[in-house]
Amino acid sequence: MNQGLEEEINQLHAEICQALSDPKRISILYELVDGRKNVGQLAVSLGLDQPTASRHLKVLRERLMVNTEREGSNIYYSIADRRVIEALDLLRAVLAANLAQRKNLADILS
Repeated sequence: MNQGLEEEINQLHAEICQALSDPKRISILYELVDGRKNVGQLAVSLGLDQPTASRHLKVLRERLMVNTEREGSNIYYSIADRRVIEALDLLRAVLAANLAQRKNLADILS
């Protein structure tokens, strides 16, 4: 494998794939599609306690997947790059196609 490609794949895994490895972090990103929210709003909408939501947001912030904006004592989070949502939507489409294919195979076998 090309050395440059291997390094890029390793960095992709370290910076993006690990950030998206937890379903709650993906849910947070989808919650931010409609606009910025603070940690309390995200915690309520996702059924998380605030410390858990904060830990997930810290990971997303460190990986530059969310932006922060302070207003008084509140910190609001927003999506840093909407292409992440586009990539997640593509992955969901692949998953849906795979599930449909498995269902068709199961129907044929039964």
